[in-house]
Amino acid sequence: MDSDYDHLEFSERSLRMAFIRKVYAILGVQLVITTAVVLMFSYIDGIHDYVVDHPWVLYTSIAVAFILIIVLVCATNLRRTVPWNYVCLLLFTVAQSVAVGVVSSMYAREAVCTAIGLCAAITIALSIFALNTKIDFTVCSGFLFVSLIVLLLFGIFAAIFATQKNLEILNLVYASFGALIFGLYIVFDTQLMMGGKHRYSISPEEYVFAALNLYLDIINLFLMILALVGGRR
Repeated sequence: MDSDYDHLEFSERSLRMAFIRKVYAILGVQLVITTAVVLMFSYIDGIHDYVVDHPWVLYTSIAVAFILIIVLVCATNLRRTVPWNYVCLLLFTVAQSVAVGVVSSMYAREAVCTAIGLCAAITIALSIFALNTKIDFTVCSGFLFVSLIVLLLFGIFAAIFATQKNLEILNLVYASFGALIFGLYIVFDTQLMMGGKHRYSISPEEYVFAALNLYLDIINLFLMILALVGGRR
């Protein structure tokens, strides 16, 4: 009996480790694509000038990304079906990368590079923390969701009532609060992916969904850091 239990536990651990490797492989490809697009939009003057003069590029990429994320979140069977889950995720990543690239092109190149470096360092540090801490962040989903709603409402409030005098302060508060929330989400989603000793976990079949969650956490963290670094063109 003990031997059968140990074999089952070993099989579950092996399945979870394969799942984690697959998630990080997908996430790595997503981040490489996004980083390449962001640097291209920032350093190639022709592309920068075009997206600045043609705002439809930003609006179209946001609309496409929004539609695809709804599809990936709501269509459970689709995101578990190869190759359509990879196709949808790739299209979403490209659309999201273009949107982030357009936003990044509005900032100085030095600020973009600084934000990329800081985001990478913070993400690695938080991932290591999530893998080693005894604190279970998966029980904090309600708190994180409420914090995200507060951030959204604060952003709407700031957009409506911001003046030339308080704009910089509101931007600093919003970006700082946002960076904290998405940093916590990185820890939360990393532990969901790990499973094991944590109360909640993601099914090994949901590797696309897990990669999507972590990707969005990192992208949003990058945008918040970029807003904090400043240096608009």
